Amino acid sequence: MNSVYISKQKIFNHKNGIFAYELVFKDADNNPTTIANNVKGTAKLIISSITSNELDLLLGRNTLAFINVDEATLTKGILDILNKDRFVLSLCETINLTEAIVKKIVQYKKRGFKLSIGHFDSSAAMIVKYQRLFAYIDIIRMDILSSEPENLKKVMQKFKGTRIKLLAHNIETREDFKKSLEMGFDYFQGYILNQPEIIEIKSSKEPAQVVILQLIQHLKESKTTEEIESFIKRQPDLSFKLIQFFNKSKKLDVQVQSITQVITLMGRDQLLRWLMVYLYSEVSTNTASQTILELALKRAESMEADASEGLKDKAYIAGMFSLLGSIFDINIKELMAHVKMDRDITSLVLEKKGIFAGSLLKAEQAEKAYLRKIMLANFDKLDTTDLIYTLEDGGVEINKDDI
Repeated sequence: MNSVYISKQKIFNHKNGIFAYELVFKDADNNPTTIANNVKGTAKLIISSITSNELDLLLGRNTLAFINVDEATLTKGILDILNKDRFVLSLCETINLTEAIVKKIVQYKKRGFKLSIGHFDSSAAMIVKYQRLFAYIDIIRMDILSSEPENLKKVMQKFKGTRIKLLAHNIETREDFKKSLEMGFDYFQGYILNQPEIIEIKSSKEPAQVVILQLIQHLKESKTTEEIESFIKRQPDLSFKLIQFFNKSKKLDVQVQSITQVITLMGRDQLLRWLMVYLYSEVSTNTASQTILELALKRAESMEADASEGLKDKAYIAGMFSLLGSIFDINIKELMAHVKMDRDITSLVLEKKGIFAGSLLKAEQAEKAYLRKIMLANFDKLDTTDLIYTLEDGGVEINKDDI
């Protein structure tokens, strides 16, 4: 079971109430890591921990959370599934503010995210660096340890009383805290006020293929868009992949603001077909998954063409499902037990029976005719052991006396 570690430190307001938490993600060796690190591994788990139903347990029901973001985090689309009302995007002090990155930052602000500058050292260089972003920044986390006293005062004079709130960061002594209060800071953070708490988040999600099948079932049952969105948002990996696919497939310059928007613009039919492709090509670790996917798509299209007008959609899904057993190291009956699919689809997948059986047989015969042709043309290239495994897996008895 994979784990990720989150350091959680309180940020206080001037009345000593909890305003927010800073969340810092750690790896197994307790080293800081960004959300963008290892998108296929750590990031999935991090996103899972901060978009799941456990969020209220982690932060409280209404408390904000600061998360540090860099160029990679901003550009990989990972942040798109976060709740804009709960998270403050804190720009790392090392961020390279290229035109593309500034554009991304502005986009997130327009979507409703609060923005912060992290570890602001009050220097002239820092002011120049962020000059064009101050119109979009909500909170400046001023590092009182690394800031020169005179520079700190100048920055306070520049921003105090404006829409930008000021946070005294790295308060390490009671004297620091008293001085920060007297200077008029809005928020306060430091070891003397609160020691960071390390929390371990463990992955305990259902197998991805089961999640996809359940979502397909929701679509087939004509659940409301809100119900479908709610289901998808509980599966951060899927949300991320869906938004990524949508961004790549749409020619329109659409900035994703919600899963509902994606579902609406894609349409349910396209979403359903994308899920089937995702099931074969993304979820499976089978080395032949791409070839089997192409075969499944062709089979599904063939069965769809054969079906009568009112059954075409169902025939397509039945064709795609009919090869699921070939793609996962799991008994197809066990996999199908996790979902309640249409009876005609289930009969075909589990027993090769029902109204689509004839169409499936026709498709299989065409596939076998092609594969027979390929096999005979390349028979001398095939390994004897592989041939034996293939025959025995198919239930063909080999007479050893004839070898």
